Amino acid sequence: MNKYWLNYHHLYYFMTIAELNSISKAAEKLLLGQPTLSAQLKQFEDNLGVQLFERQHKKLILTEHGKLALEYARNIFKMGGEMYEALHDRLKPNKINIQLGALDSIPKQVMLQLTQAALKIAPCSISLVEGKFEELMRDLSAHTVDLAITNFLPKLEATKGLYHKVISKRDVGIYGGPDFKNLRKKFPKSLDGQPLVLPTYDSQMRYNLEHWLKLNELSIDIVAETQDTALKKLMAINNMAMIPAASHTVQNQVLSGELILIGELDNVTEELFLISSHRKIANPIAAELMKSFLL
Repeated sequence: MNKYWLNYHHLYYFMTIAELNSISKAAEKLLLGQPTLSAQLKQFEDNLGVQLFERQHKKLILTEHGKLALEYARNIFKMGGEMYEALHDRLKPNKINIQLGALDSIPKQVMLQLTQAALKIAPCSISLVEGKFEELMRDLSAHTVDLAITNFLPKLEATKGLYHKVISKRDVGIYGGPDFKNLRKKFPKSLDGQPLVLPTYDSQMRYNLEHWLKLNELSIDIVAETQDTALKKLMAINNMAMIPAASHTVQNQVLSGELILIGELDNVTEELFLISSHRKIANPIAAELMKSFLL
């Protein structure tokens, strides 16, 4: 057992100072004198044996140790609040909570399927969040998100404590409104100089597309770059440009005749990944999803 005893009053004081970025504002909120609060913070740092803040031009800047401590502090007090609610029957204690994240570019249908799969495993309450890639990886590492779906993998130096599985690998084609139907002939050369909406570099597909274009010696007119799947489809439906997409993401629009397949891209696929982080005590639903969930 760890012999160090954490002073939770000091932890709360530290979190308040960090979130307000000011000892004076924190002292006012906590109804403490500023000298007293400064002394408590100093004692907390001394007990931890690390520096939590750097003082730069009368400003408090969190150190790397401080950033990590703040993430843990938020989780600790969040769990304490949930415990209180559960004990007073405001939450159902028999339900496991699972936090699911996704990149903005992931189709909502995919998140729906992941949610349905979680509910089939066991009764649970599910929190869904969307965000940028770096944000999701940080939340996974801080254990504020249990699982995240992305179409991109973190760089090697950012994978410490993270692991992943491929849940989908689909062929990619070029889709457009009926106005682009004539480009089916002589595809892919017919794409030269044509308008396309591309995913941003947050997607592995963007790199794969650029490699494919280079191999086929094609130059295209990039009308827009976006990770918003719904926006890309709207732009294509309105004949503003064509879009690269996996077939399942535009299935409804193809069936309705709003979009047509212009041509398929050789050796270009879109992969979706389910990413989690190593924990001493794993969320049982998250662990089962990592084993069994596939699209």
